Amino acid sequence: MKEIVLDTETTGISVKEGHRIVEVGCIELDNLIPTNNKFHCYLNPERKVSEQAFKVHGYSDEFLSKQKKFNEISDEFLDFIKDKRIIIHNAEFDLSHLNNELKLLGKDQISNEIIDTLILARDKFPGSQVSLDALCKRFRIDNSRRVTHTALIDCDLLAKVYINLIDQKEPLLDFKNTDNHVFNNSTSNIKYFKKIIKPSDLELEKHKEYLKKNFKKNYFS
Repeated sequence: MKEIVLDTETTGISVKEGHRIVEVGCIELDNLIPTNNKFHCYLNPERKVSEQAFKVHGYSDEFLSKQKKFNEISDEFLDFIKDKRIIIHNAEFDLSHLNNELKLLGKDQISNEIIDTLILARDKFPGSQVSLDALCKRFRIDNSRRVTHTALIDCDLLAKVYINLIDQKEPLLDFKNTDNHVFNNSTSNIKYFKKIIKPSDLELEKHKEYLKKNFKKNYFS
């Protein structure tokens, strides 16, 4: 199943106070491997950005006023996430804003399967800091690019954090080699690709000679 790592930036925290989305970022994962399939847009929230939110993401009212409105990208966004599991850090926040935008357009709320990495982290590390920055530090993920919060950078970091939270290393693919060995994890159905290097006849013969000499030497010494 393909998954979507999703993040939003907003004009403020509370939907009840009329705050809106100013940025949406999504990265697609296929068996935990990021694909080239991404969705990203800045949005005109049709209201001012709060001072607190501006300190977080740095998007000015002037910049955002020139961007598309949510109704102009909603169909493309919904097509992108259709039938895919969504990975979000603090899902309640992002979903409340996304569903609010959809409600304003008379559209159904998001019904995808959701995995909240905040909940995963709290279960895995009770009592510890579980912010995205804290988790990057715990898993030794370089977050030096995260000077301000931007949706795509946060998605990239969250994808790495998610892989670590579910105790999986990032799979590496060797697309150039056709003799790849595939190991299927029975519990998560994650594919790992390892290149097989076959020894030559000469190397095999030398290995046999080495074993004969050293086996006798070690066994009888």
